Amino acid sequence: MIDHVSIAVADLDAAAAFYEPVLASIGLAKLVVRPDTVGFGKRYPEFWLNLRPGMARIADDSGHHVCLRAPSAEAVDAFHRAAVAAGAADDGAPGLRPEYSDNYYAAFVRDPDGNRVEAVTFLQGD
Repeated sequence: MIDHVSIAVADLDAAAAFYEPVLASIGLAKLVVRPDTVGFGKRYPEFWLNLRPGMARIADDSGHHVCLRAPSAEAVDAFHRAAVAAGAADDGAPGLRPEYSDNYYAAFVRDPDGNRVEAVTFLQGD
């Protein structure tokens, strides 16, 4: 249903450097680089960073949230590790979220601009 999403960043080069290893952990690569935007994806850009110079950090209570599909629980774990190592704030460690569904496995971080980004996979039952 959704083709792509975009988030605002104050420093495009810093954000691209942050996101490149984080998104690689869930199978996305940097595909497009333009002066004011960078696109990541598998076959085409699905996740865009858009430069908004001078923007204020996004407030924790903004409700802003982007969720990206990961191929496995291990990839969710790697996403979280890579993001925190690159300077993200932990906003929810990797784990099951039974309040969403029995097999919902996710991790949440806040990037350096305050964007809340989640990686999720759905575990297979035994």
